[in-house]
Amino acid sequence: MTALVLSLIAAGLILAVLAWTLESGSTLEIVLSGVTLACLVAVGVILLAGDGVVGWREGWWNVLLLLAGAFAVAGGGPLTTSVLALVDRGNTRSQSTQQAGEVLRGGALIGALERGAIFASIVAGWPEGLAIVLAIKGLARYPELRSPDQPASVTPQAVAERFIIGTFTSVLWSVTCAGVLLSR
Repeated sequence: MTALVLSLIAAGLILAVLAWTLESGSTLEIVLSGVTLACLVAVGVILLAGDGVVGWREGWWNVLLLLAGAFAVAGGGPLTTSVLALVDRGNTRSQSTQQAGEVLRGGALIGALERGAIFASIVAGWPEGLAIVLAIKGLARYPELRSPDQPASVTPQAVAERFIIGTFTSVLWSVTCAGVLLSR
């Protein structure tokens, strides 16, 4: 079971890194993100069906810690952009969440830092860290969310929608990756 869990996490991590190299919102990125998500779900099912990570040798648990942390950071980016692309599919409005990305610059880097901080705080047994990360992000992004100086093609509602969808997807991904380690 240990080898299967580690293999699935490693495969998901490789797929996530490949998805980062693709055009944001492309069909292939969405497919790779879906397979990456399937890897994480499979790991969760395997651990829930068994005894979780109880009885794992410390060395293998440490490998899982490193892989799951990298997976939390790398896997959330393509998944978040895929979710945003799916939200925009068939959108005939000129105000899409993709155009709102022009306003919310640095989202990929901020998201990676956010996922890393959330993963670390949950694994360290300090869930309050999640609230602090989200409060900092919300306060830092507030001026961009309410700025009247946005391009004419972007509404404040589209910017807020992108912020909320992106943040929720990113946070849920990193918390789920941390949950793999806490399946004792």
